[in-house]
Amino acid sequence: MSSHQASTDTVSLAASDRLLRGAGSGLAQQLAQRLAARMRDRLLLPGARLPSVRQCAAQQGVSPSTVVAAYDVLQAQGWIRGERGRGFFVRAREAATVVPTALPRTRMQAPINATALIRGMFQPLGEQAQPGMGTLPIDWLETPLLGRALRRVGQSDALRLASLRYGDPKGDAQLRRVLVSRLAAWGLAVDAEQVVTTSGATHALDLIGRSLLRAGDSVLVDELGWSVDFARLNAMGVRLLPVPRDAQGPRLEVMDELCRAHAPKLYISVSVLHNPTGVCLSPPRAHQVLRLAQQHGFWVVEDDTYSHIAPEQATRMAVLDGLQRVIYVSGFSKVLVPNWRVGFMAAPSALIDALVDTKLLSALSSPGVLEHALAWVLEQGEFRRHTQSLVQRLDEARQRSVQLALAHGCQLAAEPAGMFGWVDTGVDTEVLAQRMLDHEVLLAPGALFHARHEPSTRMRIGFATTQDQAFWRLFARERDALAARAGTP
Repeated sequence: MSSHQASTDTVSLAASDRLLRGAGSGLAQQLAQRLAARMRDRLLLPGARLPSVRQCAAQQGVSPSTVVAAYDVLQAQGWIRGERGRGFFVRAREAATVVPTALPRTRMQAPINATALIRGMFQPLGEQAQPGMGTLPIDWLETPLLGRALRRVGQSDALRLASLRYGDPKGDAQLRRVLVSRLAAWGLAVDAEQVVTTSGATHALDLIGRSLLRAGDSVLVDELGWSVDFARLNAMGVRLLPVPRDAQGPRLEVMDELCRAHAPKLYISVSVLHNPTGVCLSPPRAHQVLRLAQQHGFWVVEDDTYSHIAPEQATRMAVLDGLQRVIYVSGFSKVLVPNWRVGFMAAPSALIDALVDTKLLSALSSPGVLEHALAWVLEQGEFRRHTQSLVQRLDEARQRSVQLALAHGCQLAAEPAGMFGWVDTGVDTEVLAQRMLDHEVLLAPGALFHARHEPSTRMRIGFATTQDQAFWRLFARERDALAARAGTP
């Protein structure tokens, strides 16, 4: 079992999943089909531990012999394996030889790995807000600016002609000029030739990794950090070096020790409104990180995804460094246009050709029409008012969400700020996430934010999507039920 698959993880079958007598198939067959469907849908990943025979029997209201028969079927089909004295575990996906089709595919993916969480973002989840989502509500993002921008671009003959051929590999020239002006307002002097547009900040991070890293290289990452970054780097064969964080930023003594032992090529970090804790990097810690980067020769990749809702005085390493050893990344999906997928990176001149070459190999060009429309949006005063409105709404939502979390037995694990809260529930949130999935509720358990997928009692919540008392009542009920069963053999 790989390091990111915690052998102690168990999966609960909630009461809403109880088996039906007289349903046309035996209880053991129903249970086997239900579990196999979850494995097929990647709701149970390789290495996850199933409930014990006694636990499952109690949860489902059936005899232990029924559960034994169901587990026998799953073992015969290659879905699970039994380990004497330890229980039953999900086998690797390719080991399964039969795919039961009696049950429909589950509508939502469990947030137990990075891709499952992303799939959940793209599936129709109904009208209820999803606490684990990393996006703001649609009605918060709606603005007439976008429609006016598209109409303006559509009336331009030059832009219509430009859409019939590939554009500048670095991105729309007007957008890059606007971005240079915005960066200059923060104190970062950069030339337009140092700016490359991308299909969102995630694409920028991917281009940087594929341009500067090779399999076997070592990369410093925040611990806690973003699971999508961990998954992408793992897929590249890169060795992750987790650096724990405190309220000021990364722990420097750990970073220095890792640098001396492993000679990392990059350090990837969200320095402003860190995901999931909301912490902002302090100026002294930022200077010390840059000193270590210079001393040990690694590049710093600063992911400033939440720049538009960040405090004005927030410290950015790119500004302190002047793009000497820092590559700056940001985008607009969080506050304006999630589906336009427009992001950018500003980098040292020596790296630009390599970054553009990688972009050409992966995307050929950029969506010039959308980039030009975004440039027009950013030049309007309404964009500033739009982001100010988002900040105000987030402040109000954060206050209410914190009150609800505390009232329902959670503890704050970090000072609340930005879009997300980092709260302690007192139970294994990966197991809790499976229980909440039975109620069509998507959580982001703490294990997602550890580079090595460590079990955690914490979870990330979106302040904007945890305003409903009904969610918190359901959460408290399922958490309390899980805590009560924690000692069940």
